[in-house]
Amino acid sequence: VTSGPLADLGAALLVWTTTPWTLISNTAVAVHPAVTYAVVRVGDELLVVAEPLVAKVFGDTPVEVVQTMAGTELEHTTYDRPFDLVDIPGAHYVGLADYVTVDDGTGLVHQSPAFGAEDLLVARRYGLPVVNPVALDGHFDAGLPLVGGLFFKDADAPIVTDLNARGLLYRRENYPHSYPHCWRCDTALIYYALPSWYIRTTAVKDRLLAENEGTRWYPDTIKHGRYGDWLNNNIDWALSRNRYWGTPLPIWRCAEDHLTCVGSLAELSTLAGTDVTHLDPHRPYIDDVTFGCPQCSATATRVPEVIDCWYDAGSMPFAQWGAPHRNAAEFEQAYPAQFICEAIDQTRGWFYTLMAIGTLVFDRSSYETVLCLGHILDEQGRKMSKHLGNVLDPFELFERHGADALRWFMLCGGSPWSSRRVGDRALEEVVRKVLLTYWNTASFLVLYANANHWHPSSATAPPYADRSALDRWALSELHQLVAEVDAALDDFDSARAGRALAAYVDDLSNWYVRRSRRRFWDGDPAALATLHECLEVLTRLLAPFVPFLTEEVHERLVRDADPSAGDSVHLRSWPEVDQALVDVDLGEHMALVRRVVELGRAARASAKVKNRQPLSAMSVYHQGWRRVPDELRALAVDELNVEGEFVLDELANVLDLSVKPNFRALGKRFGPRTQEVANVVMAQDAARLAEQVRLGQPAFEMDGEPVTLTGDDVIISESPAEGWATASEPGLTVALDLRMTDELRRAGVVREVIRLVQEARKAQGFDVSDRIELWWEAGGETADAVAEGEALLATEVLATAVRRGRPNAPMAAHEVAELDLTFWLRVVD
Repeated sequence: VTSGPLADLGAALLVWTTTPWTLISNTAVAVHPAVTYAVVRVGDELLVVAEPLVAKVFGDTPVEVVQTMAGTELEHTTYDRPFDLVDIPGAHYVGLADYVTVDDGTGLVHQSPAFGAEDLLVARRYGLPVVNPVALDGHFDAGLPLVGGLFFKDADAPIVTDLNARGLLYRRENYPHSYPHCWRCDTALIYYALPSWYIRTTAVKDRLLAENEGTRWYPDTIKHGRYGDWLNNNIDWALSRNRYWGTPLPIWRCAEDHLTCVGSLAELSTLAGTDVTHLDPHRPYIDDVTFGCPQCSATATRVPEVIDCWYDAGSMPFAQWGAPHRNAAEFEQAYPAQFICEAIDQTRGWFYTLMAIGTLVFDRSSYETVLCLGHILDEQGRKMSKHLGNVLDPFELFERHGADALRWFMLCGGSPWSSRRVGDRALEEVVRKVLLTYWNTASFLVLYANANHWHPSSATAPPYADRSALDRWALSELHQLVAEVDAALDDFDSARAGRALAAYVDDLSNWYVRRSRRRFWDGDPAALATLHECLEVLTRLLAPFVPFLTEEVHERLVRDADPSAGDSVHLRSWPEVDQALVDVDLGEHMALVRRVVELGRAARASAKVKNRQPLSAMSVYHQGWRRVPDELRALAVDELNVEGEFVLDELANVLDLSVKPNFRALGKRFGPRTQEVANVVMAQDAARLAEQVRLGQPAFEMDGEPVTLTGDDVIISESPAEGWATASEPGLTVALDLRMTDELRRAGVVREVIRLVQEARKAQGFDVSDRIELWWEAGGETADAVAEGEALLATEVLATAVRRGRPNAPMAAHEVAELDLTFWLRVVD
């Protein structure tokens, strides 16, 4: 310090920087006006540092705080700069800056205005010079001592060494922080203050804010968040760039500094006195054109700068038409765009320049709706970069998983505006759960349509009212799907549309087709027609998401059946909802049936009873189960492989239930009346109280007011009654009667044998429609079971004959030791 009380003390400013190479052009030191600074004695030195950072800076080193002062008291304190290699007049004193923090460093920040935006603001506030000793090639001026001719980052080492040798370096340590590098060659980049031409966008700030209010943003948080903040803090647009090639700044300057802005090649031809309309209008070619200055006749030459390429991008809405000079009508019809889409990092790039230029030129933003896409990350959640080596080659992903898998994932793997992790596992799941399920369902229809000689163009589909409840449900869900996908895409929510489509694909395959398999084997025209109708509409809905797969399915399912259907699925009309086919009640009933099935499977799993083992009965406890049509309830009976079902009115019939008060939780709610509430709880019917708690219904009254208990207020214990397996969710309990009879055991054996024969058919390469002959030998209970169930066995495996004993001709034997069973099969010629 060279002035003021600190100079009298012999104190020094302890200044920090993460860029030693900028110390050559040190101009000032910045402190925060609201921070308290301390003069600290360390050994025989007095150092000035931010008081909150004393412990962090000096650690275990003994220190003495001599005095403290506000940051404002340090303003204009002069000091000796660390290097005297370049001339910087009228500088080297302390300035105030709000951006200084006490999170790191010392609270005193070195300032070099040529290489930092915040430093430049401080310099302008104090009228400090901007001195830059680094040339445009990134090397220090050759004539400088110590660092002359060095690449700027290479100068760090000699600078630190010199500071240390002169006793000016207090401490050096590794400090990791973000620094820009060239994405092509990984060379360190430099922030560099240069003169620039500006567009005064601050003059239209209010209009930009008004246009933003009329714009729909997805996600809507961007509107008044990231983008709104950018507009509210708008600064003038630095338009010019220094490049060899580019769109020229159309300004010519003469020696008298008169400026002429040229609006077109035609205008330039007039000024130059020669036709230049066919000249390439980019730099460097345009630089050859000169003309006499309209004001003084001196030769005017184009200024060397080109225009920021984002100006080109932002001009696209009218420049693509040549408007306003040409195609004005076409431009007016197309302006503004209804929708634009780019990644979130374009908030201050393309999104801004489109709106800024449109508002400046046409007093209206160039778009009505904008969708901000999230970034693509690797499987560990890191942004992809060549430097990290985690970039995925999209063409390799196409080869491994198909373009449709990647397209589906990008559209449906999350909200478009959310960042997502892309990797092989995620794409494999798309293929397995969505694409293959859809493809296999279509292949299933083709297989059984061909096997039964059914063709949609010649077959007469039964009227909708005459079809089964399962058929009507599939069509009802289909048209509700059309409405849901429409609404989602209207709201630019491809993820929501994708979830609905994936759910329907799963429903169609794993519920409708599986529950209708027997009907397809039998060639039921209603089932074949229903599945064809569902797949035809589904294919059109899926087409924008998976264009290649749907084109193939459309070709096989639709074009082959009806050549007039159109050359491509992408040329077909978008599906429309047929409200006559929508049956909401049917959908609710089917949803309940499927929940019953899921709970029934869970009950089987908990009891470790295979689904192939028939059971005598199931019981369903649910308020609406009685209203479910018998045809739908039969689906649950068949799916759960039980012989019958009945409505359960009392859970106590299948569950051993107890409900006890949780005194700790009740005490928090009821205080001194806890025991009174506990007594009421213990007096209640356990099954009824448990159900009320599950459904969130009032359990009893106290002082005339209903009291609702939560799961925290009571301790519910339940276990299946003897001979039962149960599974529950709020309002619904499914119980399976596990009591076994000899007849049920034999039926289970027959089901197991059917499975084994079906697997043998596949293993031997039989077609699904092939009829077979079956021979078998077995001992014990298996023999009794197969003999009793031969008729069912023959029907299920498409056997024209089932014979006990060995075949006369030699053929492959299938032995099943655990069942004491051997069987043989062959195709009937």
